[in-house]
Amino acid sequence: MIRIKAGVPRSRRPRTTSRPRRRALALGLPTVWGAVAVGYKFGCPLAEQHGLGARIVTSAVFFAVGTGLIVHVRRALLRELRQARMVAGAAQSVLLRPLPPRLAGLNVAAAQLSADRGASIGGDLYEAVATEHGVRVVMGDVRGHGLSAIGTVAAVLGSFREAAHDEPELGRVLGRLDRALARHLRERAKAEHPASGQDPDSPVAEEFVTLLLLEIATDGGVRAINCGHPWPYVLSGTRVAPLSTADPLPPLGPFPLPTDLTATDCGQLLDGESLVLFTDGAEDARDARGHFFSLPEALGRAVRDHPVSPQAILRAVFTALLHHTNGRPTDDIALLVLRNERQHQRPLLGARGTARTTPTHPQPTNHL
Repeated sequence: MIRIKAGVPRSRRPRTTSRPRRRALALGLPTVWGAVAVGYKFGCPLAEQHGLGARIVTSAVFFAVGTGLIVHVRRALLRELRQARMVAGAAQSVLLRPLPPRLAGLNVAAAQLSADRGASIGGDLYEAVATEHGVRVVMGDVRGHGLSAIGTVAAVLGSFREAAHDEPELGRVLGRLDRALARHLRERAKAEHPASGQDPDSPVAEEFVTLLLLEIATDGGVRAINCGHPWPYVLSGTRVAPLSTADPLPPLGPFPLPTDLTATDCGQLLDGESLVLFTDGAEDARDARGHFFSLPEALGRAVRDHPVSPQAILRAVFTALLHHTNGRPTDDIALLVLRNERQHQRPLLGARGTARTTPTHPQPTNHL
């Protein structure tokens, strides 16, 4: 039994007492180095001489002082960088929680790459939860990237994690997310413009989120609502095809949702097939010559010989992306792969042909 006592835990008391010591060292060491340099210059007779030997000694002293200051500043900066990365890692574990490797018979893998160097989180969001209505998945992309989009990501994900369990229909889940986003943007507008309220020129007024909601039923049936987001790709054997070619709704934020929010029937995810959800940073990535990254080709190479695990697909795609961009992506990139391993019996040929057509040469979906 764990008991919680009032007051500061004993294990954390030395941390509070060590802060003044660290601050004193941070200020004291440069002062000591400066005192050594000044004391040598004005108190040492050798510093007043103009001979070659005296000049060499003086140069060595000031070189040692400068080196000491540089080393001290470097250690302080590295300490602050480690602390910032720890905070970013903690924030990432709360916002983009690690997904379980298996979810209601689905093999799951996800990863996110931030465009801001040193940042662990950005403007992309994803989540997958098992509910009584089926496995529900969200993939989204907040306008912009990096640390400025964290608040919007938190608002959308927090609403989804509640609504996915509470609402029986995907349309009602989307309505909850839309209201949560609008409330978050109003609060940001009040904080940024407390006197006049919403400013038309404020970035908040132009904020939007592309969003894809998926529901995978126990029989493999897939239903989706797409708000300006790229459609996922289906990996069936060595074939790569878009999940749907239907026109998406507008992104969340700038426009009100339609009154009739009916999910699109996208057929079935058969045994051994995979869904690859992604943000537009993947297909918008360019190389040094301005050529876009071809995600379907990268997926095709990943499953060229035989079907592979979601984890292997992620490794292959991210390796190709980093190679294509020379390790410098300009936008946040998120990938989520779900593979059906429920071992359902494959239906007869043509059973899902009416629900989802597979073009001969699938092209990347145009984004809003």
